[in-house]
Amino acid sequence: MLKRHEVLFNQLKTYREELLAVVNDVSEEAAEIIPKGFHNNIRWNLGHVYLDQYLWIKVLTKEDLYPESMEKWFGFGTSPSNFDDEAPTFEELKTLLKQQPDAIKDSFGERLEEEYPPAEMGMSTIEQVLIRTIFHEGMHTQAIMDIKKFI
Repeated sequence: MLKRHEVLFNQLKTYREELLAVVNDVSEEAAEIIPKGFHNNIRWNLGHVYLDQYLWIKVLTKEDLYPESMEKWFGFGTSPSNFDDEAPTFEELKTLLKQQPDAIKDSFGERLEEEYPPAEMGMSTIEQVLIRTIFHEGMHTQAIMDIKKFI
């Protein structure tokens, strides 16, 4: 029987693979399109998923896990209008996203149940954060699927 943490990391990796499969057939140009009725594009959604996972871990641990500029480009309330020449490309984001589950497991796999002062929604462990971010990733996977219907 798989241990609880193995299941969590298997889910993290599986859902990430599903997200990357959804964008596999998207071109760099198509990833930049913001269809009418949408606020963001596929590239922004990918960057936001990447940032969100590390952002919530950082809220608990206070550890620097990503360049601060990621929040300028992909943080809550941002849009592709915040992009500049230094923002990661669509291809760079796909690479970062592919590497992230293993990087999180390597860095935090032994610390999943470590208690921190509670953050929003009462989350106080990295395990709780990962459960929340997997749900969030699913929402953005659906948003990307919706965008794809219009491009």
